Amino acid sequence: MTGVLVEPQEEVVGTCSESIVWIDQVDTADAVAAAGSKIGRLTELHRAGVTVPQGFAVTVDAYLRHCAESGLDARIEAALKDLGPTPSEAEVAAASARIRALVEETPMSPALEAEITEAYEDLCLRAVDVNVPTAVRSSATGEDAADASFAGIFDTYLGVSGPDRVLTAVRACWGSLFTGRALAYRLRKGISHHAMPIAVGVIELVHARASGVAFSVHPVTGKPDRIVVETSWGWGEAIVQGLVDPDHVEIGKADGRVLRYDVAHKAVVSAFDFAAGRVTEIEMPAKLADRQVLDEEQIGAIVEAVTAIEEHYGYPVDVEWVIDRHRRAGDPITIVQSRPVTVTAQQTAPAAYDPVALAQKFVFSGKPIPGR
Repeated sequence: MTGVLVEPQEEVVGTCSESIVWIDQVDTADAVAAAGSKIGRLTELHRAGVTVPQGFAVTVDAYLRHCAESGLDARIEAALKDLGPTPSEAEVAAASARIRALVEETPMSPALEAEITEAYEDLCLRAVDVNVPTAVRSSATGEDAADASFAGIFDTYLGVSGPDRVLTAVRACWGSLFTGRALAYRLRKGISHHAMPIAVGVIELVHARASGVAFSVHPVTGKPDRIVVETSWGWGEAIVQGLVDPDHVEIGKADGRVLRYDVAHKAVVSAFDFAAGRVTEIEMPAKLADRQVLDEEQIGAIVEAVTAIEEHYGYPVDVEWVIDRHRRAGDPITIVQSRPVTVTAQQTAPAAYDPVALAQKFVFSGKPIPGR
């Protein structure tokens, strides 16, 4: 059945702890609180039958204990003390640079390093691979709430392989809680960084043939009668960062008919750099730059997944997806992120959006996605 995971027959490698939780093992009622909004929502979708990558999260609790035990809390407060409610852009940038350097340079405890290293080795065992490439993704609590979206503000590192690089990327993701954009946003909204501690996901990197974003309503007009897809070759980072003009597709919800397909000239692609051990942006090969990315079957698979996720949550969603290079026709696509569409002209997520409450309402009951 398309989009439905087959339950493993053997015990899955990896156990949950105060510092580490696995996407497929953590209780959905605890997932967002432990693993942040981004990774917690992957647990919700996994339990609902959606295909998501395997991986684990370094928990909010691990971050809080690290900050307290290492003395980071006091040093961060000292760096923020001189920032008033309306600091200049230069003052925010300077405070951000100081704090990020502190976070990235402060070593973890040997015990936490050992737990993360063991979890990464377990992920390699699951993937039957050595030094499996991962996406290391910031996942703050409250990150994608409808009234305070931090989408795109925190960092993601694609293609991170090996335990030492993973540890470095985790610290960098912690530091991204204090980017200039994040600091400025919290100051404008009156939100303390203590109110949204951060977890970090370490997720197996799907080998992307193509990827992109999809909206279950039109993101500009708010029309709920269509799904809008933007896509390019390779990984979706170039799309998310606005570095490439993606193909633009609009599909009618009622009948799945493609209403328009605009093929863009795609000058840049996010591709894996084996020498550097990471995903980076390079010039698009000439033969792919003007070629249509998605065929009819692939569009149908994206529409099916996005529609199911919207029905599951009961509000419009913004979904990041990947088509594995080994995917065959009829297989599900992989969902790597889902969040509410926060601003549309006609329809929005509930004003009182509460990820934990939604997890309990829609997923903890064990009910599958509607229509599955």
